[in-house]
Amino acid sequence: MHPTRRAFSLALASLCLAAPIAALAQGGAYPSRPVKVIVPFPAGSTTDIIARAITDKLGQSMGQPFVVENRGGASGTVGQAAVAQSAPDGYTIMVHSSSHTVSPSTFAKLPFDTLTDFAPITPISSTPNVLVMSPSKNIRTLQELLAAARAKPGSMNFASAGQGSATHLNAEKFKMAAKIEATNIPFKGSAEAVNEVMAGRVDYYFSPIAPVIGQIRAGQLVPLAVGSPKRASALPDVPTTAEAGVPGSEFNFWIGMFAPAKTPREIVNRLHSEVVKALDTPEVKERFRTLGADAWTLPPEQFDTYVRDEIKSNAQLVKAAGLAVQN
Repeated sequence: MHPTRRAFSLALASLCLAAPIAALAQGGAYPSRPVKVIVPFPAGSTTDIIARAITDKLGQSMGQPFVVENRGGASGTVGQAAVAQSAPDGYTIMVHSSSHTVSPSTFAKLPFDTLTDFAPITPISSTPNVLVMSPSKNIRTLQELLAAARAKPGSMNFASAGQGSATHLNAEKFKMAAKIEATNIPFKGSAEAVNEVMAGRVDYYFSPIAPVIGQIRAGQLVPLAVGSPKRASALPDVPTTAEAGVPGSEFNFWIGMFAPAKTPREIVNRLHSEVVKALDTPEVKERFRTLGADAWTLPPEQFDTYVRDEIKSNAQLVKAAGLAVQN
């Protein structure tokens, strides 16, 4: 072979070999720039607090900032839509609550498909909701609340962090199990709902523990029961709703991480493993303890199955509660 042609052939072969190596190196460098983390609820919500606790650690371990961006509105669907429409490159992810599995049943039309437009990464925590009331209501136990509600059917109301949110469904499930009447008063997030309940303008609220633990300890809110299947570690003396006399009212409130569909599997797996490591750090363990949150993870495939099953069960709950579907 002519020396010039031989040199050209060797150069071409080297270039072809270098291309996949360069691509591999680029893929292995994820993340090479800041990662946007959309939280579809306002700052100060439980989802926001949990997201920031985890993303601070991810930024440290993965070498790039994980920047939380709050996009509240429409029970979380505004933020969900932003993530669903983002590039599936790992640079836009979402930390959402179990409201993610409620919206398909409470909205007639959504600008995304909950089943096909997201790649579940892992749950992060299971965080019980606690039923709280203002001390001004002079109600100290769940049985007293039930007695008051039954004495004047339809006179009570409850707060939620948005129509069709997980806090709304928790209250609806409790209401059906307790056989009482009460009206939902939806707000844009937990902070606003808590303020209205503290002021006594709304009767009660199934709040995630994090936004109300300080007010409970200060005596500004009275905890009557937790909605979870077991007692909350942060409120060990507060019974579950089932223990307090309302069986069948249990509701699991969780927070998890998602990416847009078609995000490369290696990125999804990397984020999953980094979240698992973050949850095992002393700082995050202590933060979760003060929030009353229990760390909880599943592999991506199992989390996907869990989400699909919960979408079905929530659809049944929405139908049984007779909730109006939003346009």
